[in-house]
Amino acid sequence: MPSAVALIPAYQAAATIAAVLDDWARVWRERGVDAPRVIVVDDGSTDDTAGVAVQAGAEVVRHAKNLGKEAALRSGLGRARELGADVAVALDADGQHPAAEAMRLLDHEAGVSALVLGIRNLVEAGAPRANRFSNAFSNVWLSGFSGHWLRDTQCGLRRYPVRETLALGARANGYGFEAEVILRAARAGWRIEQVPVTVVYPPESLRTTHFHSVRDPFRIVMRVLYTAATASRQ
Repeated sequence: MPSAVALIPAYQAAATIAAVLDDWARVWRERGVDAPRVIVVDDGSTDDTAGVAVQAGAEVVRHAKNLGKEAALRSGLGRARELGADVAVALDADGQHPAAEAMRLLDHEAGVSALVLGIRNLVEAGAPRANRFSNAFSNVWLSGFSGHWLRDTQCGLRRYPVRETLALGARANGYGFEAEVILRAARAGWRIEQVPVTVVYPPESLRTTHFHSVRDPFRIVMRVLYTAATASRQ
């Protein structure tokens, strides 16, 4: 396995982050090896996300104010590079991505320079209808411009090659960053692997999301158009 870290962007996640980190440690204990380092990027939370994460054994990178998921991912990837990690597996702070599924992405046979995407079955997972529609819409756009058939462009469970991803120069705000990385990676000729994963959606009364099902897909489309016009193919 390449040198790896787990990367968790977190905002107002004090109620869930400890369980996510405990799950991560548990699956590695069952394998009989020490878990890779976990970087939690506290993106300006006003609750005790950072304190809970530190208590659970994570390294925390803190933003003084909320800057969005794009900034959290870039900060985490930057810290992963400082630590000498080859790859970073990103997962959400709300418990949607079981650690065993993240481990499957780390174990994937693709080389360290590949982008490995988790692919959800949103119907089976019980995802809200608005989420399913926005994801399908983004999939069509990105597939057309990237030249790859992409089945889930909004899943936050991914394995990034650390230095290569930072070198892409993606600068989109919010969730557009993840779409821009896919498109720039495709244009650069990267190997892109898509791995079916199981996700867990909490009961509707307990769900929290920072993804806006109308605004964010629109921003993704705008960023795709900009990137398609400016990113050269290799």
